[in-house]
Amino acid sequence: MNLSQFFEHWKIVENPFRGEEARNDAVFARMSALTTGDPAAAALHSDFEKVLGDPARPSTAIVFGEKGSGKTAMRLQIEARIARHNRESPDQRMFVVLYDDLNGFLDRLQSRAARHADAARPARTKPRPARSRNGAEQREPDGAEVFKRIRLVDHIDAIVSTGVTRLVTALMSRGRSDEPAPDVHGLELAARRDLLLLQALYDAGEHADERTRRLRRLLHLPPPPAVMWTVLVVLGAIPPVAFVVWSIFSPQGAQDLWRLVVLLVLLGLWFGVLIRRLVVDRFRVRSLARRLQRQLRVLDRPERSLARALDALSSRDRDAEVLPVTESEDIRYAMLARLRCVLAGLGYAGIVVIVDRVDEPRLVAGDAERMRQLIWPMMSNKFLQQDAIGFKLLLPIELRYAVFKESSGFFQEARLDKQNMIERLSWTGATLYDLCAARLNACRAEGEPPISLAAMFDEDVTRQDLIDALEQMHQPRDAFKFLYRCFSEHCAGVPAESGQYRVPRLLMETVRRQEAERVQQLHRGIRPA
Repeated sequence: MNLSQFFEHWKIVENPFRGEEARNDAVFARMSALTTGDPAAAALHSDFEKVLGDPARPSTAIVFGEKGSGKTAMRLQIEARIARHNRESPDQRMFVVLYDDLNGFLDRLQSRAARHADAARPARTKPRPARSRNGAEQREPDGAEVFKRIRLVDHIDAIVSTGVTRLVTALMSRGRSDEPAPDVHGLELAARRDLLLLQALYDAGEHADERTRRLRRLLHLPPPPAVMWTVLVVLGAIPPVAFVVWSIFSPQGAQDLWRLVVLLVLLGLWFGVLIRRLVVDRFRVRSLARRLQRQLRVLDRPERSLARALDALSSRDRDAEVLPVTESEDIRYAMLARLRCVLAGLGYAGIVVIVDRVDEPRLVAGDAERMRQLIWPMMSNKFLQQDAIGFKLLLPIELRYAVFKESSGFFQEARLDKQNMIERLSWTGATLYDLCAARLNACRAEGEPPISLAAMFDEDVTRQDLIDALEQMHQPRDAFKFLYRCFSEHCAGVPAESGQYRVPRLLMETVRRQEAERVQQLHRGIRPA
């Protein structure tokens, strides 16, 4: 017998337990789209409502969970719930910033550190590696220095960049994207200028400097001073040329001294405007772009692109005192506040930032110390408790152990007692049973009544037996593996014509013992999966 025949007997159109990654799980995606009152929507963790909070009033939550405990699934459920809230309450929408792909963040920091190291290294010299007592070379792990230099301002820059890029892309698409384009016509002048400034600094899209000029036209902002000076350069050449032509064709020619003086004055004025536009302005903009590029370490913007974007801004917006040209956190908080004000003008009541997949980046590779160095700069109560901004930090369980090793000073700064912290995203056997039963019935043929998970096992296997077995699996991913093996090994051991469509107790107990041992080995780090 094969699995298709087995599930066909039970009127199940899709294998409920083959998915191991929430992002690629079709069953989970279908269940997430269901309403809260649907029986198949019972896949929510008991702590989900605490983590989500009130969608109309964004709040911060910190969750620690093991691999396979459902952190990514919870992130997708948060996105789905906020999307539904935005549809039902268009005047209290939330703007979601997904801060879950940290590979680019770390790669850019590493690339920047490597360039600076090469620039600081004298020519024709190579660094001498340190040596241990036995003479062996001691090389620092790849990227280790990067994690030591991660700052809170780097995270804020990355979050603002992600939000601004998504917002500007939606504005530029205007009907060519699945995401509805916000209406910018109701924005006040100050908000439109803030949006242009944020785009010029933080847009990570292709041809960002060209998008600055397109956005200025879209926002109906007056032309920048650079345009005025360019026009003066072009038009300023007309009076001297006209005067020369007039002098040549006049009866007196160019012999009169006053005509020569006027010509020199006109040429001097035009030359002054030319120097101002081609030399002074360009030097100021390039210098400012160089300072910005030095501080915006997580953005992959060439200096030339930044300079062109800055050239499209007004002089007041190019004031270095309000731009992130230093390591000042206050300026970064001001940039977040600008983004929040712009979104408020577009109908968004707040921002929700979701942090996930911290252990997956190439440079992290599951290393607990690197995860700590990556996340700890964000453990600040001032950062986590901002008005109208909620942070959902879905973190690996290794960071929970690191938290309890910290000093009292760390706890005073982070104030984890105010962050809706879930110490462990744990699942009981009963909750796993409900989850598996919900997935099972979500895959039933349309119009078929729901069935019990225990009905697919022999009569001597009770519901409590399955609950006890699932208790040993600890988390959804391993619970799905357990049930998948039960069904697949049962099908492999019986012929199709036997009509045996229930899993016997002996097989269930055998699989339970093997899977429980696998889970224990996985937790001890001696088994890959």
